[in-house]
Amino acid sequence: MSLSAIHLESFTAFHKLRVNFSPGLNVFVGANGTGKTHLMKVAYSACDITKSEVGFAEKLIRVFMPSDRALGRLVKRQQGSARGAAEVYRGQQKLRVSFSNHTTVPESATATGAKNWRAKPIESVYIPVKEMLSNGPGFRSLYAQREIHFEEVYADILDRAYLPSRRGPIDQDRKKLLRILQRHMEGKVTVKNDEFFLRNKQGNLEFPLLAEGIRKLGLLWLLIQNGTLLGGSVLFWDEPETNLNPRLFGALMEILLDLHRGGVQVFLATHDYVVLKELDLQRNQGDKIKFHALYRDEKTKELACHSVDTYDKIHPNAIAQTFSNLYDREVKRSLEGTHR
Repeated sequence: MSLSAIHLESFTAFHKLRVNFSPGLNVFVGANGTGKTHLMKVAYSACDITKSEVGFAEKLIRVFMPSDRALGRLVKRQQGSARGAAEVYRGQQKLRVSFSNHTTVPESATATGAKNWRAKPIESVYIPVKEMLSNGPGFRSLYAQREIHFEEVYADILDRAYLPSRRGPIDQDRKKLLRILQRHMEGKVTVKNDEFFLRNKQGNLEFPLLAEGIRKLGLLWLLIQNGTLLGGSVLFWDEPETNLNPRLFGALMEILLDLHRGGVQVFLATHDYVVLKELDLQRNQGDKIKFHALYRDEKTKELACHSVDTYDKIHPNAIAQTFSNLYDREVKRSLEGTHR
């Protein structure tokens, strides 16, 4: 069963927010500082604890990395004492954690619903903006042995990338996606002595020598090839367009749509017009897509969310407005030139 909703109260930048998710593909848009990444990190934390013994409060600390690892610093800043809460829903199941702004350790938080929530484990992946495969060998050992100030999503994604393939043959749908990625990467990904290589006609090219955009495609290839992204899993991707040539956006959105059609619930945050239009142009009638526009309400000055099912209804749409303004300025300059 896929994630169905999230509810935050006095959590980080949010006063009170509820977002209902699509079981298919969810796209978060909005200006910087409107909470897109925070929403995905909370939802990812809820998924990840179903595969470990870590509590929800502890996972939030590891993923958000508040100063001094003090959980209370995740409460929305305000004068006096206050409590924050995060709830994630999967149908009728609810996972909840609440804590005060004075809470310093996760054991002091109030958590409910964890036992039932863990009864059905969720395979999940969070791909951060920064590419990590080129740092894999050294980072993994350092993170395991030392207290370093890195959000745990970086270690988590490497753990997923290093997983060996599942037993049995790869199904035809996954083979199709792998072929698409191989065509654009011009090779396959291999692992030797914990180092990642792109194997092609030139031989084995180590990842630090590849363009970062190609490394991101390589990561997706690994997650599909090793069976991490199968039906019933959840993929979170923060700004997939970063360091990727725009000509590859169409292929990437094709893959994400196919993953959704294969039963993977997808969450992505983007600032890119082409990403949104590719999803709009490639979607089929039966696709389950929701666009969540995050914005600051002019009256309350608090963060709010407007969710719609089609691209043309996104409001506010800062991305489209920016491109429209650029077009208007270009037309104005052209017209001024004709009168000189």
